[in-house]
Amino acid sequence: MSLKLGVPSKGRLMEKTFEWFAERGIRMARTGEAREYAGAVEGVEGVELVLLSASEIPRELAAGRIHLGVTGSDLVRETLADWSAQVWELAPMGFGHADLIIAVPKSWVDVETLDDLDAVAAAFRAEHGFRLRIATKYHRLVRDYLRAYGVADYQLVDSQGATEGTIRNLTAEAVADITSTGETLRANHLKILREAPVHCSQATLFAARGADWSGCREACAELTRLIGVGMPDIA
Repeated sequence: MSLKLGVPSKGRLMEKTFEWFAERGIRMARTGEAREYAGAVEGVEGVELVLLSASEIPRELAAGRIHLGVTGSDLVRETLADWSAQVWELAPMGFGHADLIIAVPKSWVDVETLDDLDAVAAAFRAEHGFRLRIATKYHRLVRDYLRAYGVADYQLVDSQGATEGTIRNLTAEAVADITSTGETLRANHLKILREAPVHCSQATLFAARGADWSGCREACAELTRLIGVGMPDIA
């Protein structure tokens, strides 16, 4: 049985993943036509490349259908409940950096911290009769973060499009979103609250705790040796 390694199927994440492994003696390439999700691996025997969207990889790891996977640490933590019981975090890869932050309109001159947001949320509910809305794709991470800071008087609304535009469109009062430079936030007249980000994400190599490792221990040992990470406990 081959060791199945899932990597992002397109874009800069795929390119940077290929570069990262190539620097460690493992060469990867996409094969076939542009729309085919097939790939090849050279430099270690017994490894099958599986090309998937970054958002699919956490679920494929949790289901044990792939042994290893490269995806954003934010996606694993958001997608998988009790994520550390389902995957091992083997290696942060040093690219794909982005912060999950909470931002509010710049016009809210008295709101700079989560304590300020908590106070505004209470006043908002008293005035409008419903809770202040925070638009996000990251419900699990944001809910846990706000709970830790004691912020309770809010509701999360789902945003699968341009999250920053929800305030302008009057469907939310604040946003929680991924940013790498902050330019989009500034362009939409938003400011980031002062606290540490909800999560600092980067591309990370994960291993599936629930996968069947019985036929690919040698391939895993060789691959982890080449990339310089510890062997997971796959007994």
